[in-house]
Amino acid sequence: MTTRTPLAGPSVWQGQDIKDSRRWIRDLTPEAIDELDAAVKSVRGMPWSEITREDFRLPLLGDLLDDVSDELENGCGIVKLRGFPVEGYSEDELRQMYFGLGTHLGTPVFQNRSGEMMRAIRDEGAHVGRTYGQTEGPDKGTTFLSSYARTLTNGALRFHTDRTDVVGLLCVHQARAGGTSKLASTPAIHNAILARRPDLLDVLFEDFWRSRFGEESTDKETVYKLPIFGLRDGKFTSHYSLTFIEAAELVPGVPKLTDLQREAIAMLMATAEELCFEMTLAPGDLQLINSHVTYHGRTPFEDDDSAGMSRMLLRLWLTTHYNRALPPGHEVLWREIEAGRPRGGIAQTNG
Repeated sequence: MTTRTPLAGPSVWQGQDIKDSRRWIRDLTPEAIDELDAAVKSVRGMPWSEITREDFRLPLLGDLLDDVSDELENGCGIVKLRGFPVEGYSEDELRQMYFGLGTHLGTPVFQNRSGEMMRAIRDEGAHVGRTYGQTEGPDKGTTFLSSYARTLTNGALRFHTDRTDVVGLLCVHQARAGGTSKLASTPAIHNAILARRPDLLDVLFEDFWRSRFGEESTDKETVYKLPIFGLRDGKFTSHYSLTFIEAAELVPGVPKLTDLQREAIAMLMATAEELCFEMTLAPGDLQLINSHVTYHGRTPFEDDDSAGMSRMLLRLWLTTHYNRALPPGHEVLWREIEAGRPRGGIAQTNG
């Protein structure tokens, strides 16, 4: 019999309740947009990846960004910041603006082993597997795409978390159809499974084998163990991507998932779908999510290049000074588990 208890607080929400709320919506005022424009002009000629918080001064936006940070860590864990001025700027200027703003919310961290700090999320075509990682699938003649490659297709993405405290997705262009963001509260998923199958909840707090194949490694045999759910000092965390678990199962010598583990994952995914809501992103919308308490995914999409409707989002991964402590053992993924410490992202091994 489990001794676990329900989680409480504003990060525990159900999609049907929060979808019509304005709690997670913030709007940029004309004065704030003017300040962003002035900040971009002040860093003209500077490489966007070298911009610091001191370079990109935003005194008028200070209170709003403090409020956003508090909502991400202590509130519902999601924010949509609307009105980002994506029109009238070059892509490089947009990157300057977005990166500069990001330095006021956290510290950008690397998103892959080649040192990329900002990823353009779009359909890059049929070559993504060859470019970003693919291997032989579990059945003869099949191909298994890495999570890195899947992100850069127009296909659906299953619920997952990224390896960072906060994920930012700035919508620059939207597709002709589809590409809707799907979000679910992981503390709410925890509570629902506790109520229905507490035995499976206990399984999710146990180790699952994962592979670093994709963003971190070209070799699927670089594996590690980590629970899907964790709890420390009353603060919850979940790190989950079924793709990394499936990749580990392809490695000789790595134990296959047990029947209970498979059942727990199936309930996790079904519950996420049940409790999620869909967030539509329009050009100029910036979605920010706390990875510890939120799963995100997307629906498939269709571009129309001739009409200028080709989906493109700019992604930042941020480590934050207000982040939570993580359970012992999570160092294998995060490297640092104490509260308020820089962590996450992809370690750089090539200097």
